[in-house]
Amino acid sequence: MENSVEQTLQDGKLYRHLNSLIVAHLRDNNLNQAASAVASATMTPLNVEAPPNKLLELFAKGLAVEKDEMLRGVTSSALFDLGSSLPASYGSIPAPRAAAVDFSAVQDTKGSSKSFPKHETRHLSEHKNVARCARFSPDGRFVATGSADTSIKLFEVAKIKQMLLPDARDGHVRPVIRTFYDHIQPINDLDFHPQNTVLISGAKDHTIKFFDFSKMTAKRAFRVIQDTHNVRSVSFHPSGDFLLAGTDHSIPHLYDVNTFQCYLSANVPEIGANGAINQVRYSSTGGMYVTASKDGAVRLWDGVTANCVRSIVGAHGVAEATSANFTKDQRFVLSCGKDSTVKLWEVGTGRLVKQYLGATHTQLRCQAVFNDTEEFVLSIDEPSNEIVIWDALTAEKVARWPSNHIGAPRWVEHSPVEAAFVSSGTDRSIRFWKEIL
Repeated sequence: MENSVEQTLQDGKLYRHLNSLIVAHLRDNNLNQAASAVASATMTPLNVEAPPNKLLELFAKGLAVEKDEMLRGVTSSALFDLGSSLPASYGSIPAPRAAAVDFSAVQDTKGSSKSFPKHETRHLSEHKNVARCARFSPDGRFVATGSADTSIKLFEVAKIKQMLLPDARDGHVRPVIRTFYDHIQPINDLDFHPQNTVLISGAKDHTIKFFDFSKMTAKRAFRVIQDTHNVRSVSFHPSGDFLLAGTDHSIPHLYDVNTFQCYLSANVPEIGANGAINQVRYSSTGGMYVTASKDGAVRLWDGVTANCVRSIVGAHGVAEATSANFTKDQRFVLSCGKDSTVKLWEVGTGRLVKQYLGATHTQLRCQAVFNDTEEFVLSIDEPSNEIVIWDALTAEKVARWPSNHIGAPRWVEHSPVEAAFVSSGTDRSIRFWKEIL
C-alpha cells in the first residue's frame, strides 16, 4: 500500500513537471492562447519558470534513445548495413568544456574581452582542386573535407594529433583514413549522421550521397538522393531520421531518410528569384532550422511544421548571407555575409544583438563559426589572408593570425568538443589548428 501511494505521488510530480514544460514551451513560442488554455486546464501557473527549449531538448533526447533502441533491435540495419571496423562508441558526445554563453545577460562588457589561446597549425593534406568545405563529426573524432575535384577525404583527429607530437616523423602517421569518389561535380557541403558511421555530401551534380565510413574498402556511396537542384548545403536532424538540403531553390528540401520522400513547406514568405540557399543548419534539438540565402536574408523555420516563422530580410543588406548557425541553447543565430559583417541575431525577436566587424569577405562563401565553448567567433579576412577572432560577448577583435594558406581560406570549421579547428582553401590544402597546451 505504501509503495502504491509513493508511486501515485511520483506520477503526480511527473505530470506537474510535464505540464509546466508544456505551458512554458507554448508561452515562450508566443502561442499564448494555447498556453493559457493548458495552464487553466492543468492548474499550472502561466508564468511557470523552465529552461528555454527544455521540452524540445528532452523530446529530441527521447527520440535519440528510441532510435538507439531500434538500432539495437536491428530495425534500421537494413537501411545502413554498417560494419564494425570503427568503435561502437561513435557518436557519444563528450561533456562540454564550458557552459553556454548567455549573450543576453551582460550589457556593459567593455574591457572584459578574453584572450584567444595560442594554436599550433599543420598542413594535413591536399585535394587536386579547391578544398570547398569541411565538417567535424558530432563527437569530434573525425573531420571530412570536400573538394571541387569531386573527392571527399576523411581524417581521424587522433591521428592528426599524433602528427603534431614533437617526436612524430614526417610521413609516418597518415591521418586520411578514407577517400571517397562518387560525385561528378564539385562538393558543396558535408554532414555526419548523429549516431551511425554515415557521412553525407551535397554537390553541384544535384545529388546527396551517403557513405559508410566504417567499411575500409568502401569508395562509393551506398545510397543516393537525386534532387532537382544544385545541392549547396546539407544538415542532419539530431534524430538522424531526416535531413535538410539547401539548394538553388529558395525553400529548404526536407527528406525522410528512411523513405527519401521530399517535403516542402506550404507556408513560405514571398522570396525573390535570388533566394538560393547558401547554408542550412538544424538547431541542437531539431526544433528549428535556419537558412542563409543569396538574397541577403536569414530565415528561421519550424522544425516540426517546416513553416518559415521569421524572415530577417536584408540581414546582410543586398549582399549574400553565406553562413548561419544556432548557438547551443538555440536562442541566437550567428550569420556571415559578403557585406563583410558577422552578426548575432536573437531567435525570439529577430533583433540584431551583436556585430563582429573588421574582417573583409566579399568574394568567397565565407563561414563564421563559434569555438566549442562559444566564447569566441572565428572568420576570414580575404585581403590579408588572415583568420580573425573576436570575443563573442564583447564583439572585440582579439586576434588576427596568418592563415598559412596561399590565398584566403575558403572555409573554417571548429571542433564541437575541443579547442581545435580546420581551414581549407583555394590553394587545395587542409590545415589543422590546435590549442598549444
